[in-house]
Amino acid sequence: MKQVKIQIPSLVENIRVVESFIDNSKDTFHIEDDIYGNIMVAVTEAVNNAIRHGNKFDKDKNVYLSLYVDTDRVKFEVEDEGQGFDYTNLIDPTAPENLENPGGRGIFLIRHLADEVEFSKDGRNVQLTFMLSAPSEAANAGEDTTSSTYQA
Repeated sequence: MKQVKIQIPSLVENIRVVESFIDNSKDTFHIEDDIYGNIMVAVTEAVNNAIRHGNKFDKDKNVYLSLYVDTDRVKFEVEDEGQGFDYTNLIDPTAPENLENPGGRGIFLIRHLADEVEFSKDGRNVQLTFMLSAPSEAANAGEDTTSSTYQA
């Protein structure tokens, strides 16, 4: 399994760093175009939630983004340093009484774009799994675990 990690301060402008990370990962690990869009929207939404709601824009708190690539799937893990939230009791943004609300659609969107979504650490950690349609060359290169880390 291949692994790459980044750490960014909780500033909205760092979403650009996340977008570059996803673009580089697409090229490095040969992620197919058909899931690239879903990954870009879901992962940037998860990071945005971590910055805004988790860390409450505190630039002294970080968001950690990890990517794990296996033969049949890619998994992104987003973790913040906030208080967490009750991810089991969210409003339905498609309910008629909520359609006019300006927010509340992020997790709904994430759940519909990713193949699997798991929360842990009281909601401070979310893992988004995207299934690959065919094994990628990079993931098949061997069972060696490659790990890289850099900070924004």
